[in-house]
Amino acid sequence: MPNPNAKFSKARRSQRRAQYYNRLEKNAPELTSCSNCGATHQMHRACPSCGQYRGRQIVAVKTDA
Repeated sequence: MPNPNAKFSKARRSQRRAQYYNRLEKNAPELTSCSNCGATHQMHRACPSCGQYRGRQIVAVKTDA
């Protein structure tokens, strides 16, 4: 099995890992407001509070009553 030619320094290892964690923060899910109820939800997903997506009822939502 191949082995690395030289040891990665701690600084290089940390720089590589930092790129991964910075990328996670930048790709946080975008939120938008629902056109029906005004609640915030993820883009291209049905609204969790009213269950509508693009003006159509997609998910049946239980009420507290």
